[in-house]
Amino acid sequence: MPVLWAFEGLKRNALGVVPIVFFLMAVPAAVIGWTNAASPIRSVAAVGATIRSAQWGQGRINYVLLLDDGSSLLVDDDRLHVIGSHVGIERVIRENGFISYRFPE
Repeated sequence: MPVLWAFEGLKRNALGVVPIVFFLMAVPAAVIGWTNAASPIRSVAAVGATIRSAQWGQGRINYVLLLDDGSSLLVDDDRLHVIGSHVGIERVIRENGFISYRFPE
């Protein structure tokens, strides 16, 4: 029976627990984002990829890309690209070791 009491207590306190959990999840993500934004770029390399699909939302388009080495990734952009076309993207490596991909400007 202690399990039911714990569950009942959780349901009763859910309105207080949920915002705390979201806050605790958001803080590390924000810190990582600030760290990567402050870290200088070490290198930028051109990579070939094929656009597999696109999803529109909130003014940006998320593209699923298939790299030439067979791996896939998700890259967002506000410009239109043709699905199925071969595009060049950039692999950005920062000083802290973080790797990201972007469409060239």
